[in-house]
Amino acid sequence: MLAPPLPSRARPGAVARWLWWVVALVVAMVVVGGITRLTESGLSITEWKPLSGTLPPLNAAQWEAEFANYRKIPEYQLLNQGMTLAQFKGIFFWEYFHRLLARLVGVAFAVPLAWFWVRGAIPTGYKGRLVALLALGGLQGAIGWWMVASGLSVRTDVSHIRLSVHLLNALVILAGTVWTALDLRELAADRYARPARMTTIAVITLLVLFVQLLFGAWVAGLNAGLVTNQWPLMNGRFFPADEWALRAPLDAIVNDPYVVHFIHRWWAWVAVAALILLARAAKRAGHPKVARAIHIAFGVQILLGISTVMTGVRIEVAALHQLVGALLVVATTWGAHAVGRR
Repeated sequence: MLAPPLPSRARPGAVARWLWWVVALVVAMVVVGGITRLTESGLSITEWKPLSGTLPPLNAAQWEAEFANYRKIPEYQLLNQGMTLAQFKGIFFWEYFHRLLARLVGVAFAVPLAWFWVRGAIPTGYKGRLVALLALGGLQGAIGWWMVASGLSVRTDVSHIRLSVHLLNALVILAGTVWTALDLRELAADRYARPARMTTIAVITLLVLFVQLLFGAWVAGLNAGLVTNQWPLMNGRFFPADEWALRAPLDAIVNDPYVVHFIHRWWAWVAVAALILLARAAKRAGHPKVARAIHIAFGVQILLGISTVMTGVRIEVAALHQLVGALLVVATTWGAHAVGRR
């Protein structure tokens, strides 16, 4: 059956182009979030002010007030005693920039969405999907504060579990925006095009990649990248048997830095196998460019992951690892969409 024809005012191409700009902003936000974590800057702002927090401290008194709030939390009292105001401003910058970019993404999504909606430019069947993405963006802000709050009273850092929820929700938003933009691009080329379907190979690949991203977030949250600077061995051992023996199996899998690091580095090859199968399926479906993009993304990501470990989590390398991780999500979504086109 053919899909109903487009309303005369619908502009799927324009809506798709807008969504690609949103994709670029979300990727940038993921990278800045990674740098915020790598520089231990995430707890420098101890209050959640969605509107008034848009402006940074503008005078000496406001800077002293922010610094005084930071000095009340365990991270300062136990780890950063003696930090100067200048040093505080350094970590404040990254957390502030991350929050500012998040606000920018919200505005860049909400305002054009309202404009396209009023003008009737959104094709039939896409309004609900776009509203759902906007709602996930709002939820992302709440999750971000929920994450930060975990490190303000007892802990000296944020919960790695909450950090993973924050990162994975951002990547779900990224994948959903990419998928929707691709559907709309197809609709712009063919007014009777139908949305792509989710195939079995796509579901399996996305689930395998989800597990890898989950453990990657836990590696970041637990500072597990610092447990060794060796590859393929970990401090002369293949498997961290001593650390595994100290905890219950589930506790070790979720909370032990050595075990989490071990799973993340070797589950990567399961992800590679799944991605190769998805790329082959995309190529068979007539999309060789998609297949090449997937291969390039996971190849570079593997090299950056090894380099991150062997450089002792050097910030530049680790930030690139996070960037390519986000681009791998984009490429995988593209591949899943290509296989499911109809």
